[in-house]
Amino acid sequence: MKKRFLAIFTAALLGVAALTGCSGGKDTAEQTSAGADQTDKEPEEKELTPVTLNEVAHSIFYAPMYVAIEEGYFEDEGIDLDLVCGFGADKTMTAVISGEADIGFMGSEASIYTYAEGASDYVVNFAQLTQRAGNFLVAREEMPDFTWDDLKGHLILGGRKGGMPEMVFEYILKQNGIDPETDLDINQSIDFGSTAAAFAEGQGDFTVEFEPGATSLESEGKGYVVASLGEDSGYVPYTAFSAKQSFIDEHPDLIQGFTNALQKGMDYVQAHTPEEIAAVIEPQFPETDLETITTIVTRYYEQDTWKSNLIFEESSFDLLQDILESAGELAERVPYEDLVTTEYAAIAAQ
Repeated sequence: MKKRFLAIFTAALLGVAALTGCSGGKDTAEQTSAGADQTDKEPEEKELTPVTLNEVAHSIFYAPMYVAIEEGYFEDEGIDLDLVCGFGADKTMTAVISGEADIGFMGSEASIYTYAEGASDYVVNFAQLTQRAGNFLVAREEMPDFTWDDLKGHLILGGRKGGMPEMVFEYILKQNGIDPETDLDINQSIDFGSTAAAFAEGQGDFTVEFEPGATSLESEGKGYVVASLGEDSGYVPYTAFSAKQSFIDEHPDLIQGFTNALQKGMDYVQAHTPEEIAAVIEPQFPETDLETITTIVTRYYEQDTWKSNLIFEESSFDLLQDILESAGELAERVPYEDLVTTEYAAIAAQ
């Protein structure tokens, strides 16, 4: 719109110069020169609003967000985005609550925990990014006929107690009639991000891995993906963007612009191939080669990881609370209408 306005304005100036040029004279030449000077001037740059976004981890799992960054969608919405990695939902939530970050990107269970603890200015989810779990079960051997019963009696390298990866894993086990306490042994003592290395060194019979851990194990011949937790758990609101209620109330236009930029990223991944998506987000992962990025994007793409819109639906929130209750992490269910707002995502999806 801004460029269109400048083009019309410039054309009007040249039109005036052409009309007065018919009478000749010094004034006409000066006006023509002035018009040329105006045409040569570049449009003023839009002043951007700085926004700090704290992400729970830096992962190809979140490809639509990185597309929005690399394609300049946030700048288009007037946002100067500062992306910071929190390395854990607890740290990301702390950054948001303390005001160190304006917006947090993490598992939405963190907002439920904070609300249940009685926070007055609690964190509200306004945009959902992923709709499936992003981790995979890796075995030491290829198992084309794998069933979850195959885990019985084995040692599995799992995730942190109370974290989404572990809770989704245990939820799947229970859905398949397996008792996580008695039917198998889950090692939850290894730091997130270190389980792939531990598995490669011989620990455990199976491991639950995010990318690039799963693909790295396969490429090294030290493991094989035998199941997708994202496919077997169903549509789970695994990660969402959230901010304190006070911040949303004070900056509704900023939240809308932020959500608009994300929606453009979502639209891009829906309309492009994994190869194209991988090429766009490659700068975000300088330590990973393009072929590996493409492999990982394809894996997420094929399991329908990303929503077509950012609307956090109540049915998804209910499933999330089912998972938390099953894991023994939720004493009392919390109201959807308090912790989720869909107005910004609904407008962005239009």
